[in-house]
Amino acid sequence: MFPGLFEQLRVRDEKGLRRKRLILSGPQEAHVTVAGRKYLAFCSNDYLGLANHPELIQSACDGAHQYGVGASASHLINGHTAAHHELEQALASFTGFPNALLFSTGYMANIGILTALLGRQDAVFADKLNHASLNDAALLCGAKFFRYPHLDLIKLEQRLAASHARRKLVVTDAVFSMDGDIAPVSRLIALCKKYQAMLLLDDAHGFGVLGKQGKGVLFSSDAGNLHAPNIIYMATLGKSAGVSGAFVAAQANVIETFIQYARSYIYTTAAPALLSHALRKSLTLIEQESWRRDKLQQNIASLKKGLKSLRWQLLPSQTPIQPLIVEENNKAIWLSDALRKRGILVPAIRPPTVPPGLARLRISLSTSHSSTDIDRLATTLWELSQYS
Repeated sequence: MFPGLFEQLRVRDEKGLRRKRLILSGPQEAHVTVAGRKYLAFCSNDYLGLANHPELIQSACDGAHQYGVGASASHLINGHTAAHHELEQALASFTGFPNALLFSTGYMANIGILTALLGRQDAVFADKLNHASLNDAALLCGAKFFRYPHLDLIKLEQRLAASHARRKLVVTDAVFSMDGDIAPVSRLIALCKKYQAMLLLDDAHGFGVLGKQGKGVLFSSDAGNLHAPNIIYMATLGKSAGVSGAFVAAQANVIETFIQYARSYIYTTAAPALLSHALRKSLTLIEQESWRRDKLQQNIASLKKGLKSLRWQLLPSQTPIQPLIVEENNKAIWLSDALRKRGILVPAIRPPTVPPGLARLRISLSTSHSSTDIDRLATTLWELSQYS
């Protein structure tokens, strides 16, 4: 019925590229249970350890009692509750923008942003290592699509200078999800201002982790407060915030444009209000409990120290995303499997997610990891390095 599917999957198997799912039987924590066995996990985006926080669980229960379990309608019909509205106001205030808008996922947010703003007369300029959702959005919106080499602002400026598009939009990850490096936000803002372009910052992995009180890349210590009227800020709420969903923050007319034209917002049922209710508590914990970010930085430093001079190289990331470059697909799979046999979960990331020849283990750190957890991972990797 669907010619070539079997062959397509067989080829993926042969190349060591087939993905498989784990089935957890408990909450997301540093130690998880899969198929009845306990594992030390370094594969979660729960950077601040909030996904199983008792206060968030209680807030979700309180929200369920107040609003029920399902929203049962889109935001523009009858699904936009006081919980949604109050969270949007809180997110706008938290990030320093006039308005914010909730989306069900970061993928849907990026699709909605680009398709609402851009068309065939426009141009989008994207870092080559951007998340897949930004690339898919750029293709879907119909604008001319230019990709510049990773962090190469000279090439980006050349492209911007040569463009006569009606609207220009530069899109970039704030923290790149596979390398863990951070975009040069202040320089990007200056460049966009010079060429009258808009700038979309996807801060999915920086929100809650970077900046004063975890307010994101625009409040980062090396950049200061970088808010500008041409910035569109997107962040997800299922990583550091520990719950689910995403939001976009921007000027009032930009947010209103999304409400009117973003199809991934208009034509979908609103997320359950209980999640928004829980996220209000999450914002409070992110803002007030700075010790979580301090502990996270300690864990990053400990891992770097423990893996110094290891035969496989850590990329120079200062974020919770710590990529260990193994190069060959099969070797990355072998290393991930060997760790799993020893009770440690670290995913092997291979093409097409990363470029050919740069297969890696993607180590994700959390506040929930103890120093003993970090030492165990480092010791096991050193042991395995003797056998490969």
